[in-house]
Amino acid sequence: MAKYKIVIKKSAAKEIKKLPTYYLNKILLKIGELSENPRPVEAVKLTNEEKYRIRVDVYRILYEIKENIHTIIVVKVRHRKDVYN
Repeated sequence: MAKYKIVIKKSAAKEIKKLPTYYLNKILLKIGELSENPRPVEAVKLTNEEKYRIRVDVYRILYEIKENIHTIIVVKVRHRKDVYN
């Protein structure tokens, strides 16, 4: 399987910079793993959207998969209580 390119939207990058170090390392590791497997077992496709969600402790990573260009776009990285607003 070909590796996927990871693109992090500016807004998501700002969110990532604000994360506590403890969660930051876990989240960056999980985002990196998406390049090898964009649909891991723990990923959940969101209803009525072309986005997926992965849990990392109390945080959620929302991302889109662009199959035609082998790219993953990280849209949001937020605390679970704020991610769907």
